[in-house]
Amino acid sequence: MSFSNATETTLSAKIFTGTAISWDAATEFDIHLHTADPGEAGASTANEATYTSYAVVTVNRDATAWTVSGGVTTNDNLIQFPQCTGGSNTITHVSITPQGSTEIIVSGALNSSVAVSSGIQPQFAASALSITID
Repeated sequence: MSFSNATETTLSAKIFTGTAISWDAATEFDIHLHTADPGEAGASTANEATYTSYAVVTVNRDATAWTVSGGVTTNDNLIQFPQCTGGSNTITHVSITPQGSTEIIVSGALNSSVAVSSGIQPQFAASALSITID
């Protein structure tokens, strides 16, 4: 996964000029599924999943939801999306935004695409989402 252009600019401004991060007070993140790369300059609505019953999943922004170690961040808990009740999508990417925002903080391609059709419930097991800062 990689940081969006907006996040790279925001973090640089925070580090070098002390500019406040607009989403720093957010207590939760939204996880989005995508059928193609939303792009580093994109919004979470770009190529977002459209299967029937799809909805973003909200995850706490704290040490009970994420583990940070050696520049790698992973999810601590199962992240489960609503079960598909109609339509279909092939999910290839995921993005993370501040809750209620379309501003992507980080996004990336899945190791394997996920074919979603009626009865399928996309999910990420604990430690399945891995964000590396290098």
